[in-house]
Amino acid sequence: MKDTQVNMMHGAGGAVFAELLGKTLTKYTHNNAGGIGLESLDDGAVIPINGQNIVLTTDSHIVRPMFFPGGDIGRVSVCGTANDLAMMGARPIALTCAMVIEEGFDIEILEKIVASMDAALGECGAAVVTGDTKVVAKGELDGIVINTAGIGVVDKPVRDCGLQVGDVIIVSGTIGDHGLCILTTREGFDLGEQIMSDVAPTWSLVKAAMDAGEVHAMKDPTRGGFSNAINEMADKAGVQVRISEEALPIRKSVKSASELLGLNPLDVANEGKVIMGVKAEDAEKILAAIKATKYGKDAAIVGRVVEGKSVIMETAIGGERFIEAPVGDPVPRVC
Repeated sequence: MKDTQVNMMHGAGGAVFAELLGKTLTKYTHNNAGGIGLESLDDGAVIPINGQNIVLTTDSHIVRPMFFPGGDIGRVSVCGTANDLAMMGARPIALTCAMVIEEGFDIEILEKIVASMDAALGECGAAVVTGDTKVVAKGELDGIVINTAGIGVVDKPVRDCGLQVGDVIIVSGTIGDHGLCILTTREGFDLGEQIMSDVAPTWSLVKAAMDAGEVHAMKDPTRGGFSNAINEMADKAGVQVRISEEALPIRKSVKSASELLGLNPLDVANEGKVIMGVKAEDAEKILAAIKATKYGKDAAIVGRVVEGKSVIMETAIGGERFIEAPVGDPVPRVC
């Protein structure tokens, strides 16, 4: 049955979101400014100006709760946009910040959010250079929505469609941390060890990887998690990706929480991780370079690219199964 109204699944990444994008939200005839545009559905657009590649991206943020172990909505709003620039191989330079705030919102909380954003900007090496603020009547919004747009520069853009047969797949750290952190905090679950969000800027580890060897494709596994991102990369490139279950870095606390809650940690959001497809001959050098950075210590080689279609998990017991893109993110309002 065809949906006639937008529902929560449409905002959760995955297949339902992709359908809304394809049938409605990308129906612009003016969708490219001369480089990489909306038609590519990449992490950002590339606009060539006087021989320089300018990368532009935007993101809106509605995280609930606004503060959580390891981060807050302010940190997410900066890192999320800066990381989308980094996924294109671009150095983040400047961000815009637009806030829509509910009447009655606590100014002290707003000050904490801004301070967190400023600290994240310092890590990214970027600046907020312009913005906008609107206030709506009480009850018309749940607290605050933050939109950030970002610009960066790159010599040669990296695409999420760039996987090549023979490439090695690297993930820059543990999977599922952010989504499980948000869910357990939001619902007040006490599952023993506190799960911390991974929200962090990724430019430093991306630059280290690109300096160390040949990076063919990148994607940050946010909404829809690792499963959604790796399927999108494989589908766009027309290749098969084979993932080793035993090689995937997943914290014990995230595994335990996922099992208790009936979730797949591969399907939930991350906010400080990168999936890379790299030249096989450079893989070990690139991995070592990532591991030497602040946020790349748990990086691992997790798979390889072969001819074919789809994403296959080689399981710990010697079997195989498909890794499919989730219908939607099982944990809404995470970014």
